[in-house]
Amino acid sequence: MLDSHLHAELLVDAPTQRPAIYRQLLLPLVVDALGFPADAAEWGRRFTAGRFRDDERERLAAYLDAHHHLFDLFAPDDPFAQVADLTTSGDATKSAAVLVATAALGNNVPLFSSRTEGDPPELTPAQAARWLLHVHCWDTGAIKTGATGDPNMKAGKTTGNPVGPLGQLGVVMPLGATVYETLLLNIPYGRKALKDDLPQWQRRAKGGEVAETLSCATPAWTSRAGRGLLDVWTWQSRRVRLVPEHTAHGELRVSRAVVAAGDRLLLDMDHEPHTAWHVDSAQARAGRSARRDNRPGGEAHFRPVRHRTGRAAWRGLDALLAVRKSSVEEHATVQADGFHTSVLLSQLVDVGDHLPGGYGAQVELTGIRYGKKLGTIEGTYHDEIPLPLTALHPDSDMRGALLGVVEQAEELARAANALSAELRRAVGASPPPIGAWQYPGETLLHALDPLVRRLLVGLREVGDEDFDRTEQGLLAWEERAHREAWKIADDLLSATSAASAFSGREVKGKEGQTRIARESTAEAFFRANLRKILFRRTACRQGQPPTTDNSTTTEQ
Repeated sequence: MLDSHLHAELLVDAPTQRPAIYRQLLLPLVVDALGFPADAAEWGRRFTAGRFRDDERERLAAYLDAHHHLFDLFAPDDPFAQVADLTTSGDATKSAAVLVATAALGNNVPLFSSRTEGDPPELTPAQAARWLLHVHCWDTGAIKTGATGDPNMKAGKTTGNPVGPLGQLGVVMPLGATVYETLLLNIPYGRKALKDDLPQWQRRAKGGEVAETLSCATPAWTSRAGRGLLDVWTWQSRRVRLVPEHTAHGELRVSRAVVAAGDRLLLDMDHEPHTAWHVDSAQARAGRSARRDNRPGGEAHFRPVRHRTGRAAWRGLDALLAVRKSSVEEHATVQADGFHTSVLLSQLVDVGDHLPGGYGAQVELTGIRYGKKLGTIEGTYHDEIPLPLTALHPDSDMRGALLGVVEQAEELARAANALSAELRRAVGASPPPIGAWQYPGETLLHALDPLVRRLLVGLREVGDEDFDRTEQGLLAWEERAHREAWKIADDLLSATSAASAFSGREVKGKEGQTRIARESTAEAFFRANLRKILFRRTACRQGQPPTTDNSTTTEQ
């Protein structure tokens, strides 16, 4: 912690552990010891220092000395992030796989797991600590083993458990060049410390009603909104007890554990900085006007943006770059949903003057996709993208350019799909159903992925006012995108070499009229679409200044 400036990043067992470790331990520890930066200027002074100052190191060391007994993973009376002597009605424990998201247990059988349920893991104390924090953030939901002393237990179990708090989000986390920078990038400034906003290690009362004490040291739990950022960061969504034992060689290992129901968080947009938000359209708001979300007094108009597995992070830039949109009306149109980016990305606009030019911030996105009944993990999401900070300014040319690149990539994919569909019609085959994974557009998007990432890295070093360099980068992107699009098109055209495709077939249009679908017209439509989508390249080839009208004429 004190030497966080000497380390580039945290090494973890799974990408989803990183936000769990920062939120459950490192961030609240720093904020509880040093407080939130008062404003952007103070945040900037801390960041540009590049390390904890001597006085901050002393305060952190004093805090750790005063609270070190609360961080003992195997303390008999008050183990860290656990409930001492937690037992079930049958006094049973489960394999340590109950903590490990990638391990097989019961119905949760990862596809590529190297272990079976008959070969449970034996966790070192360090591994157990990381997976303990992970289970509080990402654990599966549905039915949980009932804990002795839990007033909500029925027939030895609790039902209706939500997944861990981070499992309800699409986590968006800015990363710096060092662990110290990452800490600062994930601490909002201008927050006031509330009296009852405490990290979980300071909410350890053993007596009293849990609704009053907010304690997480007993089997009892409650449903409530967070009291503040420290409370939300260290949310104890499960009641856990690790069962340590010594191996034949005298090594301490955790092979058994108890995981029971814990506190249920009522999501509050004001206390959740690590996700972007959907904003309902006017139509959706009208349909939900009588409904309320799980935030006390709140309307169900803001919902976390969940990451879609298999979809590159840059394809969601419209949500990440939706900065300084404070009301529903400013975000969404009558029919289309809008977005609100995360608090942490929004604040980078205000602190931009305190960051070095071309600062290389990365944005890490993580998420988990659960099964229909929430009791299994079907997939995880992890991606990182470089983000030009100038693009976060709402009215910047860079923002418009990046969103334009994303739209171009999507339109190129649609053009490739349209070419494939028309070629299939030309030989008498039906186009694949909408959303079919075989669509060549997905192959094209995969090929465009490294090109977009290279463009993002290059644009990080370009100021918003350097229009010429930005345009040069965008033109280079369009040239490479054109080549990749034609690689896909050539494969499709080569595979459709039958004489019937050349002569064509009569097909019915959308309004019942007939037309001839043939290979030549399919290629002509594709060429026309590429000219309109990649308008800079087209203008350059024609010796004209580019326009921004890149709407397509895809008709197939």
